[in-house]
Amino acid sequence: MASVQIRNVHKHFGGTHVIKGVDVEIADGEFTVLVGPSGCGKSTLLRMIAGLEEITSGEIAIGGKVVNNMPPKERDIAMVFQNYALYPHMKVRDNMAFSMLLAKRPRAEIDERVAKAAAILGLAELLDRYPRQLSGGQRQRVAMGRAIVRDPQVFLFDEPLSNLDAKLRVAMRTELKELHLRLKTTSVYVTHDQIEAMTMADQIVVMRDGLVEQRGRALELYDRPVNLFVAGFIGSPSMNFLRGTLRRGNGSPRVELEAGGSVPVPRDAKGEDGQPIVFGTRPEHLALGREGEGIAASVAVVEPTGADTQVFAKFGAEELAAVFRERHDFRPGEVIRLVPDAEHTHLFDAQTGKSLRS
Repeated sequence: MASVQIRNVHKHFGGTHVIKGVDVEIADGEFTVLVGPSGCGKSTLLRMIAGLEEITSGEIAIGGKVVNNMPPKERDIAMVFQNYALYPHMKVRDNMAFSMLLAKRPRAEIDERVAKAAAILGLAELLDRYPRQLSGGQRQRVAMGRAIVRDPQVFLFDEPLSNLDAKLRVAMRTELKELHLRLKTTSVYVTHDQIEAMTMADQIVVMRDGLVEQRGRALELYDRPVNLFVAGFIGSPSMNFLRGTLRRGNGSPRVELEAGGSVPVPRDAKGEDGQPIVFGTRPEHLALGREGEGIAASVAVVEPTGADTQVFAKFGAEELAAVFRERHDFRPGEVIRLVPDAEHTHLFDAQTGKSLRS
């Protein structure tokens, strides 16, 4: 196992600046997830750790050793790709053993490592099958087994679950986390799915346009986002945003909403009286209120999921999502009163997007 340090790394593709001075520390044995929308640079950063892309400037160190000019095979990493990358003419056993066969390791050692990885991943009965005879989930296990057999310092995962159906993706997510807890190998995982990031990561690195917007533990990012982008990206359904003006009269700070009405905010919120702000509240922090309370919103869509009820409503030109544990039989067009929990609300500067609470 080894730590990974990414220090002021830049990457240019011709005249396009893709990675713009990224700094990330990944501790020994940590599971770090790089998350962000398509095109944010997360896969490029992963490929630079692997040595598949050259670094324009900055440093990447694995186990304290700078690897900028080191070829991939010498970095002691194993990468699991989105498309499995299995050899169709080889059986599972030989796919898993391939890197060790290339390294001319003793046959007894190869068989021992393959057997151990197969036992961990539930592949022992599939070793004599070909990839075409496996399901998508089984193929992904073989790809992970090939990585485990190498016993690397660092695992790199490039959206490994994106080709699986929703139910299998959830199951594989659990298996991957259990695998990490068992092996305790440093892992860097790329995904655009923030639910994957929230449920799997020790540390989440949120990226946008080649920059790190925020990094930390899942609930840190969820509860204390540093800006509008992180607040809107982390969480599903995403945070509600309403434009307004901060008012501090009478010792009780409030936000006058552009669409009408006002809502209270925490006393520790920063910002000046009259400052244009964006008021944020998560769907689960909205409660039903009585007439005259909270925000009057018109129901657009109701989505019962069994465990809870998700309601999407209109407030002027803006949209609101609310999640209730109770079951409700709302009708489209019905006006409901939504009361935000003041202590769980967020304020962001309307111009910079920066949090006024973090």
